[in-house]
Amino acid sequence: EVQLQASGGGLVQAGGSLRLSCAATGFTFDDPVNYAIGWFRQAPGKQRELVATIRSDSRTDYKESVVKGRFTISRDNAKNTVYLQMNSLKPDDTAVYYCNTGEYRGTYYYPDKNWGQGTLVTVSS
Repeated sequence: EVQLQASGGGLVQAGGSLRLSCAATGFTFDDPVNYAIGWFRQAPGKQRELVATIRSDSRTDYKESVVKGRFTISRDNAKNTVYLQMNSLKPDDTAVYYCNTGEYRGTYYYPDKNWGQGTLVTVSS
């Protein structure tokens, strides 16, 4: 049962930046094109939502309503790590952030069932 580990969260003031990391051992460009690692977040009392994905072929997708040009997902295969660079953070970005593997089926991204604890990002005003 594979479980990815998110890290790098913390407390930051509005307008600040954080870079989250996701240990992604085995994630390579040789994997199927529809395979991807995604960043998700869940705020208290709200549903978990997709933030961004990066596919095995390096294609990236963002939830524009969330990101609005502020976040960047990337990966370093040599380090087996996927990153989420978050700039211009807002209090509404406060959430537990998770990373997970998954695949695209049609236009929707389905993450795997095994979720880690995630990492807490708190943005103060």
